[in-house]
Amino acid sequence: MAARAALLLLLLLMAAAAPGPAQGSQGDREPLYRECLSRCERQNCSGAALRHFRARQPLYMGLTGWTCRDECKYECMWLTVRLYQQGGHRVPQFHGKWPFSRFLFFQEPASAFASFLNGLASLVMLLRYRAAVPPAAPTYPTCVAFAWVSLNAWFWSTVFHTRDTALTEVRERHPRSVPKPPRVLQPHLGGVRPPPTPTSRAASAAQPSQIPQKLDYFCASAVVLHSVYLCCVRTLGLQRPALISIFRAFLLLFLAGHISYLSLVRFDYGYNLVANAAAGMLTVAWWLRWCLRQGRRLPHVWKCAAAVLLLQALALLELLDFPPLLWVLDAHALWHIGTIPLNVLFYSFLMDDSLYLLKANSDLFKVD
Repeated sequence: MAARAALLLLLLLMAAAAPGPAQGSQGDREPLYRECLSRCERQNCSGAALRHFRARQPLYMGLTGWTCRDECKYECMWLTVRLYQQGGHRVPQFHGKWPFSRFLFFQEPASAFASFLNGLASLVMLLRYRAAVPPAAPTYPTCVAFAWVSLNAWFWSTVFHTRDTALTEVRERHPRSVPKPPRVLQPHLGGVRPPPTPTSRAASAAQPSQIPQKLDYFCASAVVLHSVYLCCVRTLGLQRPALISIFRAFLLLFLAGHISYLSLVRFDYGYNLVANAAAGMLTVAWWLRWCLRQGRRLPHVWKCAAAVLLLQALALLELLDFPPLLWVLDAHALWHIGTIPLNVLFYSFLMDDSLYLLKANSDLFKVD
């Protein structure tokens, strides 16, 4: 039954990640940006010019799907950014993202590298957990499943921050096929004069259209809900197996409904953020209450309390929104960097706690 539910959830994730309608941000709505992109493609992305581009393009760029159009978008993005800065205005976002300085083929190098390190930490700790904890431990299946769900989420996070591939990219409609946006780059003596517009992550990324980006969001939601499930199993489920079965079914239905709404009705970043934050706060409160009650009896619970408190504190970085420092390090990257040691700390708690439960069960059987 569990295997069928996991398969259905995987199929739903893949179907939900299908591209939707593209939405623009302040920067890519600029007439100057669109004109630059159109001119660049005409001059460089056809005929002999395209063959020349492909001949001089580094192999690793071609293998990771960087096209002539992508190069044009990258160059025109920085042209637009320079004009905004010359006019003393706030740096705009493009296609739901801040402008990042590319390193090799990495679009967001800091976030991609941090996501990879988080996944690596999860993998190392999973291997350590399986080597140290026998499968007979009561929470062994739940902890291993949590590790695999986390690894899947960090994989898609790495993919998303590395590259929106040509395979998954939704090509934007030609500027002439949509209503002309207001001209916000108007030449004058002071440079450019863009009107103030919201540039928060919630506003600009309200409709992500790339498969990796959607899978990144959906897998993150799966991790949050599995954290709730893990907490329930440890604090209630060992004594009430029927209750945990009902709760597991509820969480699966909730996740399916959550993904369906975001995919089939409207991808609302604000709703997704609130839903994940609410589930996260529930998990934090639940774990902390249990840790306070068990602190004197179980000396290893301090690791759990520290991990959930620090994780919640780091999550506040997601509320910040600023252009990347040195065009590499934004608030999201800082959040990913901060979670790397927390993976080690929390898995260490799971390992200690699983061994404690195994020993407690063994002692109980000896008494019986």
